Amino acid sequence: MLCYLRGITHLLFIKFNGMKIKFLFASITAFVLTVSVAFAQSKPTPKSEIIKVWGNCGMCKTTIETAAKDAGATTAVWNKTTKMLKITYLASATSGAKVQEKIASVGYDTKDLTAPDAVYNELPECCQYERKAAKKN
Repeated sequence: MLCYLRGITHLLFIKFNGMKIKFLFASITAFVLTVSVAFAQSKPTPKSEIIKVWGNCGMCKTTIETAAKDAGATTAVWNKTTKMLKITYLASATSGAKVQEKIASVGYDTKDLTAPDAVYNELPECCQYERKAAKKN
């Protein structure tokens, strides 16, 4: 039994010289850093865009902003005076084109799309604006 304990003790106290310990420490540190960087998740950067959207009133503002958010925009603010809609969105969730398609589908012309006539004609009278020439949706 004494001989057995001596063998274990000998294995536990193997002496490493300074170079082997430094190399082992450097290897472990490099491994941990590599794994940390590989699994680090980067936060997606939201995109911002300003889109011209025709409309007239507060009811238009509500409908336009709601349509933009329904299309995936995280924020949407339409200015009645300038007719400009400022949106932010994650590119993985939507795009400026999808937002414009949604807005056109509820009756409002955008810089690139014209709402279908049938939908535009269903807007309340206060929301009907002077139409522009653009691509038909």
